[in-house]
Amino acid sequence: MVKAGKQRKGLLTLALLLVLSFTLAACGSNGNGGSGSNNGKQATEAPTQQPASATPEPTEEPKKEVTLKVGAAPVPHAEILEFIKPKLKEQGVNLEIVILDDEGQLNPALKEGQIDANYFQHVPYLDSVKNEKGYDFAVTAKVHVEPIGFYSQKLKSKDELKEGAKIGIPNNPSNEYRALVLLEQQGYIKLKEGITTYEATPKDIVDNPLKLKFVEVDSATLPRALPDVDGAIINTNLILESGIDPNSALFREDANSPYANIITVRKGDENREEIKKLDEALLSPDVKKFIEDKYEVAVVPAF
Repeated sequence: MVKAGKQRKGLLTLALLLVLSFTLAACGSNGNGGSGSNNGKQATEAPTQQPASATPEPTEEPKKEVTLKVGAAPVPHAEILEFIKPKLKEQGVNLEIVILDDEGQLNPALKEGQIDANYFQHVPYLDSVKNEKGYDFAVTAKVHVEPIGFYSQKLKSKDELKEGAKIGIPNNPSNEYRALVLLEQQGYIKLKEGITTYEATPKDIVDNPLKLKFVEVDSATLPRALPDVDGAIINTNLILESGIDPNSALFREDANSPYANIITVRKGDENREEIKKLDEALLSPDVKKFIEDKYEVAVVPAF
């Protein structure tokens, strides 16, 4: 009996030791630092690593604005340029309009690089001075014609022009020829054969039935000279600047005049992008309509 009791006691002790062993093993597997089974989550999970922020794509730098200086006569040239300024601004061109007191200085200013282009003259005028002055220029656009006309404060009709009448005409070669040709077209005079654009003066008149007398003066002074003559042949831009109604001309050139006002640049600059944009804007349908609406017969688009 004693021996059997001891055996039962030994078995009980062994059972207790096994239970204790399993309990300790279970506690070890649930520790925070343990490497227990993957079947359960850890008490504290490692923070999820945030992905590195993506490098932002470089944005396209805005195009730099280019300033373009254009010398111009006040009317209508500068007014037409003002009309296209917003359009050029949208294309990255800041149009700066330069008006000088003496338009005759616009070509020297272009030659010396003070301006990038000018807009005040026609080809015959440029041709008449470029060799003497040494201008190496290029023409990039023909924009408008200002039909030169005959104006008078004393006459109501060209039929009132009497013998010995005093007529004012421009004294620069190209416009003097232009004025004399206009008088010839109207039947008042006849020029000798072979006269070129830059040579005609009253001395080249071979027939003058009314014995008209000619007063050669600077173009810009002709509007102010009207009270002192029976009539004068005046460029339309000067008429507009003087506030004279261009419709008051007793006769004028027709729209087929070769004297289109031009954009002039230094030779080699005609391929500059901003010059091309200037020409494109000036020769647009919008500008054509602007000229026709604003100036009517006084200024005629040349495109």
